[in-house]
Amino acid sequence: MTIKLVPALMSTLLCFSAGDLLAQEPSSCKTMRIADIGWVDNAANNSVLVTLSEGLGYTPKKTMVSLPITLASIQKKQMDVYLDYWSPSTDETVKPFRDKKTVKILQEPNMRGAKYTLAVPTYLHEKGLRDFADISRFKEELGGKIYGIEAGSGGNKQINKIIGENKFGLGDFKHIESSEAAMRVAVARAIKKQEAIVFLAWAPHPMNLQFDMTYLSGGDDYFGPNFGAAEVYTITATDYDQRCPNAAKLVSNMKFTVEMEAALMDRIMQKEDPNVVAKDWIKQNPEWLDTWLAGVTTFDGKSGIEAVKKHLSL
Repeated sequence: MTIKLVPALMSTLLCFSAGDLLAQEPSSCKTMRIADIGWVDNAANNSVLVTLSEGLGYTPKKTMVSLPITLASIQKKQMDVYLDYWSPSTDETVKPFRDKKTVKILQEPNMRGAKYTLAVPTYLHEKGLRDFADISRFKEELGGKIYGIEAGSGGNKQINKIIGENKFGLGDFKHIESSEAAMRVAVARAIKKQEAIVFLAWAPHPMNLQFDMTYLSGGDDYFGPNFGAAEVYTITATDYDQRCPNAAKLVSNMKFTVEMEAALMDRIMQKEDPNVVAKDWIKQNPEWLDTWLAGVTTFDGKSGIEAVKKHLSL
């Protein structure tokens, strides 16, 4: 049997471009629900995603919650995206969700070359506190304290594990859990007075420029080898790429470098609007749009890169 198209219908079909013929995402995909756990590096990479998604016609919505709540929310499909899963430091927190396959961890890391472990001011390192095994010898000077960040973070869990197991003789140390900002204030105060302090530290982060600091060796069993060398991964809802394939493609394209994030974070920590910082950085480094927008259209199916360039006045 031969099927004939009437001329009017054929003419209509020929007017559509390839992009128009692609099935557009449902309206529910227009709001991109992004987790923000309050870390400056998370603010940095989120700001890039927000800038790009806005240019593509999406409405990004950031919600600030802890890491455990982030994972539970993505599992329940109340959130879509989390860009800051540090491995191995937060593996323990992510493991139950990974094992049950209730969240999706993208195969390729979005950043390599990061690190995450305990550190001290360099003057304390020069006095002999160079390794995790040295911390207990400085107990009196340290006030028996180790400074972490917010409760529930992967680094905090490792500190709690060390103390709970009395590893390195730290069983009677007190873990000060507060926030990244509060921890940095405590470090700045200690350095100003040339006092002893041990704290959770990582790169990329402007603290590496702000403080004369040195990372401690010996924490491999808890933070991983090479001073807690880490890879950072993206987590999404398990069906995000099926529900919202174009938005999910953008999210999967998000890649960062240590140097890029440090530059973004430095300005964000100076109280500049993260989205303004991201726009400025992208304008100065427009070649990254080819990576981030490869295979990505606007929400309504038009050229993604052209729309974002127009959004940024490039």
